[in-house]
Amino acid sequence: MKYFEKHFVKFFKELEKNNHKEWFHENKKRYELNVKTPFANFVGDLILAIHKEDDSLQVEAKDCILRINRDIRFAKDKTPYNLHRTAFISPTGRKDKTIPGFFVRLSPKIVGIMGGCFSVEKDQLKNIRNAISQDPKAFRKLIEADSFISKFDGIKGELMKRIPKDLQAAVDAEPLVANKQFYFVTELDPKLMLEDNLIETLMEYWHVMRPVNEYLRQAMEG
Repeated sequence: MKYFEKHFVKFFKELEKNNHKEWFHENKKRYELNVKTPFANFVGDLILAIHKEDDSLQVEAKDCILRINRDIRFAKDKTPYNLHRTAFISPTGRKDKTIPGFFVRLSPKIVGIMGGCFSVEKDQLKNIRNAISQDPKAFRKLIEADSFISKFDGIKGELMKRIPKDLQAAVDAEPLVANKQFYFVTELDPKLMLEDNLIETLMEYWHVMRPVNEYLRQAMEG
C-alpha cells in the first residue's frame, strides 16, 4: 500500500525554506492533508504489522508519533519545526524512550531506522553492563549475526570517559561494556517512502533488530 505522495516531500522542502510559525499556520491544511494524516495511517498500519508478530505490543499511532514542533528551550537553532516526521514504536511509545523499540523517521533526505537503547537510565545501564559482562559471547553473537550486520552498522553510543577499576576486566573482555548507550541505525533511500512496499521493507529491519532489542529489554530489567 502506498501512504505518501510527492506532496509529503514538497511540504518539508518548502518548510525548510520557511521554518516559522506564520508560514506553517498558512499551510496547516496542507500539513494535515499531505503529512499528518498519511503519517498517522502509516504508523497505525506499521503497528498492526508488528502486532501480528508480537501481540504484546498494545499501543496506538497517537502513542508513538513525536511532535513536529521542536523543543527549542535550550537549542541554539530556534526554528520551531522539525523537517521530518518520527515515530517511536515500543510497548510504552514516546512516553518512555528508554525502552528498546522501533524508531522510524521519514524526511525528504532519508528513511531513518533506529533500534536499541538511546536514552538509558543509570540503573538500566548498570543492568545491561552486568548482563553483557556475565556472558559477553551471547551479546556478541547477536550483533555479529550475518542478518544484523547486513542491515546495521554495529552498536553505537557514547563511551565512558574513565573506566572504573571494577569494570576494567569486563571492558577488556567486551569493549561495549564501556558504552553509555546501545543503539544501532541505518538510513535508506527516501524514495522508499513513496513506494508500495514501505511497510514490508521496514518489517524486514524490524525482524532483524528484534533479537537485539529483546536482549537489551530483558537485560535492563535485571
